[in-house]
Amino acid sequence: MAEGSVFRVTVRGRFVDLSPEARASLAREVDHHDIFKSAFTPEGTFTYDDKILFFNLRYEVRTSNGEDAAREAGQREAELFLRTLGYGHSDLKVTASNVSDVWRDHPSTG
Repeated sequence: MAEGSVFRVTVRGRFVDLSPEARASLAREVDHHDIFKSAFTPEGTFTYDDKILFFNLRYEVRTSNGEDAAREAGQREAELFLRTLGYGHSDLKVTASNVSDVWRDHPSTG
């Protein structure tokens, strides 16, 4: 395992100013981006509602620099992803949970 802690970072937001092409692409792919198919991965998992109003990106971030650094890394990745695909967005909210603490404190592991 990499040095440091493992964080599960969730970035939530709202789609804004989507082009007709972007909206059509999201509509075609909506079944592949259901919340029940999501996971926390280093590459990120992108989910959104069928009305194409809100989205989530989930990342697994490993860092020795704490929760703030994990949140910042997740937000940077999310903004790069959204910008690369041309998805306008607003109201980003980022949360992080240190799962290393959970694993360490769990009776069967610690």
